[in-house]
Amino acid sequence: MIELTPNWILGIIGAYFLMLLGVSWLTGRENQNEVFFLAGRKSPWFVVAFGMIGASLSGVTFISIPGLVGTSGVNMAFSYMQIVLGYLLGYAVIAFVLLPLYYRLQLTSIYTWLEGRFGMVSYKTGASFFLVSRTVGAAFRLFLVAMVLQRFVLGPMGIPFFGTVAATIVLIWVYTFRAGLKTIIWTDTLQTFFMLAAVVLTIFSILSFMEKGFGEVVELMQSSGYSKVFFTEGGWSDPNFFLKQIVSGALITIVMTGLDQDMMQKNLSCRSLGEAQKNMVVFAIVLVGVNLVFLSLGALLYLYAGEIGLPIPEQTDQLYPIIALEHLSSIIGIAFIIGLIAAAYSSADSALTALTTSFCIDILGFERRHQGRKQQQRIRTLVHIGFSLLLFGVILGFHALNDDAVINNLFRAASYTYGPLLGLYTFGLLTSLQVRDKWVVLVCLAAPVVSYALDTVFKNELGLNLGFLVLALNGMLTFFGLLAISYQPVIPPRFED
Repeated sequence: MIELTPNWILGIIGAYFLMLLGVSWLTGRENQNEVFFLAGRKSPWFVVAFGMIGASLSGVTFISIPGLVGTSGVNMAFSYMQIVLGYLLGYAVIAFVLLPLYYRLQLTSIYTWLEGRFGMVSYKTGASFFLVSRTVGAAFRLFLVAMVLQRFVLGPMGIPFFGTVAATIVLIWVYTFRAGLKTIIWTDTLQTFFMLAAVVLTIFSILSFMEKGFGEVVELMQSSGYSKVFFTEGGWSDPNFFLKQIVSGALITIVMTGLDQDMMQKNLSCRSLGEAQKNMVVFAIVLVGVNLVFLSLGALLYLYAGEIGLPIPEQTDQLYPIIALEHLSSIIGIAFIIGLIAAAYSSADSALTALTTSFCIDILGFERRHQGRKQQQRIRTLVHIGFSLLLFGVILGFHALNDDAVINNLFRAASYTYGPLLGLYTFGLLTSLQVRDKWVVLVCLAAPVVSYALDTVFKNELGLNLGFLVLALNGMLTFFGLLAISYQPVIPPRFED
């Protein structure tokens, strides 16, 4: 067995990215906007479905969800499965309500629908909320990975944190700048495979060390309390209350997948609506099993730590990295590094492409202007570079704060920006009312602020923790705000126009 030194790890990461660059070269020979934005609308649905698993889970799930299993707070034990079950309801809405709408209108950016339904201000407002949400979310995910690489790989080699971040982002840009989504569809498939392989190998390695059969380990999980799924005792004040988690899971899926350009861009690259719906249904079912595997890994990590007398780190995100890199075989360490990089990059690379797509289509108006193809490609490249630099700056900002509470609040604040999107689309789909377009931006800015204030009051004064249900409150406030500035048009709007 080799010693997993920083040089070895760096060499493994280098070989992994050479493979991704090879995929980029094979898929990037058609440097056109239609290929960059929607992969020419020719993506095989089953490839999209498998690749979306990695994009949905990200590096946060890879190291954070297993670490939460043994804690006593939000998502303790297997309570996260309640949210995952709620995902199924959300994916049903996406597959049979939103996807038919997007395909009927042949959208490149899903926010284009807002213009036809409400007007230009609503359209720009919706797209802007997505740009803010996805920028903060992608930066946070890359920040977690950069922290691990800094501690175990580049830091010991004397490279400063900003150098680690720069290398992390440059690598994404290099393999996505030509073919965009067409490259990502295939690299996400590879990255999902490596991520799941790392988890499965770690599970088998721990089982081998503990010298217990599968049935014995299941009994051990049950007796330890780690495998408890449904929490019904605490009521609505309990952040893990099952009804709250299931409803939250459904809403999170609708807004962070169905109303998110990043995730929908992959679905819109399928050949037809039928294939996109098959992709969504299969993906949803498989995702339930994959999350169960991640939670099982978390339980095993805590049981293993107990067996060897390993103190649980204060930051439970560090539990999986510490065990994989310092206590298991070098093969598991290699698998972990590749799995972590794969998990982070399968989310971040598609986010960078989606940010570029939304800005070009929604803000710069590529589909309205009549620039030449080469000029648009040149602008698209500059936008791609611009968002890469923006992610670099935001990650350094997280590092400068150096305060977990502040950073987590910032990440949570980004989730507030999906509430206005939920309210906009719900109002547009469920009513025939028109709104005074120029006031929409004020409604959408006010809703998250009021939601945050109410959530704070509920928590401090009533002891009621809304958790992810603040998203529902946010969307509801947006809905009623739009209702307040609405009127009945003489001719109801036609959604298909």
